[in-house]
Amino acid sequence: MRISGPNSTTLGSQAGNIRRTGSGGFALPDAASAPEARPAVAPRAAAGIEALLALQGIEDDPLERRKRSVQRGKRALDVLDDLKIGLLSGNFDTSTVSRLRDAAANLKSPSGDPGLDKVLSEIELRVEVELAKAGQF
Repeated sequence: MRISGPNSTTLGSQAGNIRRTGSGGFALPDAASAPEARPAVAPRAAAGIEALLALQGIEDDPLERRKRSVQRGKRALDVLDDLKIGLLSGNFDTSTVSRLRDAAANLKSPSGDPGLDKVLSEIELRVEVELAKAGQF
């Protein structure tokens, strides 16, 4: 049996249903006004199948795909610049090599634009060359 203090929150009883005794400290909930039990209801989905299809439609949008591909290419070029600056300053950082590996993995997905795909494949080739050179250190 669980006895809870006056400041606790309980789901089964409300403040108006408690019988008070003259002595103060202990009170029982009124059995006649106990809330009736409701059957458990399965949660409903927040959105229907239409929302999922709409999200997939955004994923397949050619402009969005091109925009993401351009961002991946820019990130790969930024990492290549960081590697170049590190090598020229004499501070070879192994975290840059791991960032290069991540950038190479992200460049493989097609953008849908043949010109952009060609540029991204050239960036990918350069990243692969730098990774091969970094493996020799």
